[in-house]
Amino acid sequence: MTGTLEYVGTATTILRLAGRTLLTDPDFRHRGHRAYLGKGLFSKRRTEPSLQPGELPVLDAVLLSHLHGDHFDPIAREELGRDLPVLTTPAASRKLGTWGFGSAHGMDTWESVTLAEGLRVTSVPGQHAPGPARGLLPPVMGTVVESVGGSGLVSRIYITGDTLYRPWLREVVERCGPLDAMVIHLGGTRAFGILVTMDGEQGADLVDLLQPSVTVPVHFDDYTLFRSPLADFVGACQARGLAGGLRTVGRGEVVSLAPRAGT
Repeated sequence: MTGTLEYVGTATTILRLAGRTLLTDPDFRHRGHRAYLGKGLFSKRRTEPSLQPGELPVLDAVLLSHLHGDHFDPIAREELGRDLPVLTTPAASRKLGTWGFGSAHGMDTWESVTLAEGLRVTSVPGQHAPGPARGLLPPVMGTVVESVGGSGLVSRIYITGDTLYRPWLREVVERCGPLDAMVIHLGGTRAFGILVTMDGEQGADLVDLLQPSVTVPVHFDDYTLFRSPLADFVGACQARGLAGGLRTVGRGEVVSLAPRAGT
């Protein structure tokens, strides 16, 4: 079982799981346009997304890790359906509500929501910036999506959100269980000179910590503030013997999230 991931760009993916379709962190901004990240900070997009909202499949929900311009852009704000369920942080939910997204639901850490029979989403912790700098960036969450097949087997996918590596993220598997797949946000983003998303080494640290069967990297080359390319992460995983479950995916491509037989 498990499902598939279609990569649109940045952290925007289409997840097809248990007969349902989920959209993550919708950013449809075109190449060359700037994203406002707050506190006077902008970043220019280097890449073109593979899809626009009018080309999306019918969606069951949106998973939004946090309300930053490169995760929920003005195109998403204007063109996504206002009645579409959005699972996100409480802070993002409040703002989305003022924009007319009445089905936005702010999730507390470790809260679980059943989207449909056999499909459950749990909010898990993340940390977007170190120490006092945390106040400069919006709160962030990761999500664990569990789908149950007809045989009763549970598939478990972790989407990290824009978190830094922290040893306490081990609690994700301690509370939720072993991971079939992890969708990891990378990029080594630097804001005000501070690292605010995992670079290649931190990403490999998280793979080593959580031991997912499959790892799909996203959010690594789309904006000028991203400083750690995908090659950094791939190289770090290879150096540590962690590349066996690594599956890279290009924009517009689809990758299976199912572990290979025998893993």
